[in-house]
Amino acid sequence: MAVDLESTPELGQFYEDVQRHHMTPLWTAAGIWNPVHRAIPYLWHRDEYWPLCQRSGELVPIERGGERRVLAFLNPGLPPEMYGATHTLWVAVQYLQPGEIAPAHRHSAGAIRFILQGDKAFTNVNGDKCIMERGDLVLTPAWVWHDHGHEGKEPMIWMDGLDLPFARALGMVFFEPYPQHRQPVLGENLTEKRHHIGQLRPALAEPDPTGTSPLMNYKWAQAEEALHAMSPEDASPYDDLALEYINPFTGGSVLPTMTCWIQRLRPGVHTRPRRQMTSKVFHVFEGHGSSIIDGQRFEWHKGDFFCVPTWCRHEHENDSSADAVLFSVQDTPIFQKLGLYRESDE
Repeated sequence: MAVDLESTPELGQFYEDVQRHHMTPLWTAAGIWNPVHRAIPYLWHRDEYWPLCQRSGELVPIERGGERRVLAFLNPGLPPEMYGATHTLWVAVQYLQPGEIAPAHRHSAGAIRFILQGDKAFTNVNGDKCIMERGDLVLTPAWVWHDHGHEGKEPMIWMDGLDLPFARALGMVFFEPYPQHRQPVLGENLTEKRHHIGQLRPALAEPDPTGTSPLMNYKWAQAEEALHAMSPEDASPYDDLALEYINPFTGGSVLPTMTCWIQRLRPGVHTRPRRQMTSKVFHVFEGHGSSIIDGQRFEWHKGDFFCVPTWCRHEHENDSSADAVLFSVQDTPIFQKLGLYRESDE
């Protein structure tokens, strides 16, 4: 007869002794071989966060906003101290009034900006004054000086995406303010002029050893043209017509820890479901549709944000008569570089 070892006094005492020495037996650990995380699929509606952005501009001077007037999206499934839209990605909306300057600083977390509204604002990245317009993607790689300014007449709103939760999990978050309020401007759209996305690059230019893209400003006009030049033969069964922003030197992701996509869901398209070992946060740039994430349907419209945490089964549907366009930031490069990326149709 089998003996129930869990009920023996000797084994019970053994477990207490193990715990007292801050150890644990592997045979009692349940579920550690499964992709477990606490982030849940979630959608943030434009109608809810947009008025809050506007109120922050009325109530919070840029000097009181911790150098940035930013509202971060927090995943309801994560503990507050994780401070992220997923367990690896921090996503927020930033609001800048005409004439304001968000002071220069740098940090060990890499960042992207995707512009939601406005024009004539800029991000100065190591002296390169990147002029920002709706739909542009601007990079601020890890540990580069950057400040924001606004020379237009209407408020500017953009999406911030950082690998901050991942950096915090590694215990390597550093921050440093610039000695002055602003850093010098060396030129305007310098990297855009030097590193066009295409088949040519300056012969003397050398790639960054970290894999960071040398191009800091990816203009919407180019992305839109490429997106609409795609044919039905280019369609993915999982993402429909999708493009990844790339490092023009390597063809890889724009930052070592994050990649960005722009995708077009054509009218009537319903993509195939899959799971991926990656986290994604989407912004609905145009149109409306829905996504089914782990069995839950999320109806989204222009301006909304939603997240797909790691290993969540997800699919997209556009049941309207017009294209839907989604921008996303993803942590895929982390898993690919570590040899941990996988996906499944099941």
